[in-house]
Amino acid sequence: MSTTAPDPATAGPVLTLTVNPTVDICWDVDHLADIGKNRARVRSVAGGGGGINVARGVARLGGRATAVHTAGREVGCRLNRLLDEEGIDHIAVDIDGETREALVLFETESRRSHHIVPPGPHLDDHEGQRCLDVLGQAIGTSRYVVASGSLPGGLLDDFYAAVARRIKAAGSRLVLDTSGPALRQGLDEGVFLLRCNRTEAADLLGRTVRSFDDALAVNEHLLTTGAAEIAVTTIGDLGALCSTRHGHTELRAPPLPGELLSDAGAGDSMVAALTVRLAAGDDPVSACALGVAVAAASVLTPGTEPFDREVAESLCSDVGITFRTRS
Repeated sequence: MSTTAPDPATAGPVLTLTVNPTVDICWDVDHLADIGKNRARVRSVAGGGGGINVARGVARLGGRATAVHTAGREVGCRLNRLLDEEGIDHIAVDIDGETREALVLFETESRRSHHIVPPGPHLDDHEGQRCLDVLGQAIGTSRYVVASGSLPGGLLDDFYAAVARRIKAAGSRLVLDTSGPALRQGLDEGVFLLRCNRTEAADLLGRTVRSFDDALAVNEHLLTTGAAEIAVTTIGDLGALCSTRHGHTELRAPPLPGELLSDAGAGDSMVAALTVRLAAGDDPVSACALGVAVAAASVLTPGTEPFDREVAESLCSDVGITFRTRS
């Protein structure tokens, strides 16, 4: 584990791909009543979806990122405008369907968040191919490419496998964060780094993932089969297990200095931290330690609001680290 943090500003740019982005609308409501009207206040409206959130996190940590994403109809135009206003570098791929909107409802009395996400538009084969072509053209000097989020209807489950082939051909490294059949088929091609949560890991393992030992079984399988060179499985508030050919490292989450408000976007924030530090030349364990700290900082903010960088960096020293050799 490195003792000095590299400077993300000196690293090459990170490229992200989001084929099913959202416009995230966050509302505050005092109490969610069963009958009658619920008066809400708009907390924020922002572009979202896996890769877009990762690009935002990379920039927040001092790195450079470009987000490739689909955009369709009126909501797609709004997404482009929101990203422009936020200053996120992005490349939109036009589609015929309407980009989806997602709602995060924060109940202030109970301090609970409800994240409501529709499936999104339907893409045809030509639009999927256009996404691959734009991604290939955009890679440039990006050594790390993050493909994150669900697939919209119409795209085949092997879409991320096709993404992996494009990225390998360009000499870059794929960081994959998705779920379901798209995850399984993407891993058939092999990726540089996989980040999965407990639900996704349980789907791969065939049983519930509750502990570091469970995560080790998942990660060992991924390494042994060549599905990933680096496997990172998150285990909720326990932390994460980062595995490479050298061994498995438990990274225990730091105590939270505040109340857990929302886990929306915590995984994307972790991937941002992982990728920006790897792109700057850091080792995987140190990069993952920052990722665990950033995820912890992320749950302290309501809705999809981005993490506080100073809070994340202050939590990094409280991440517990235990190394386990591979058997």
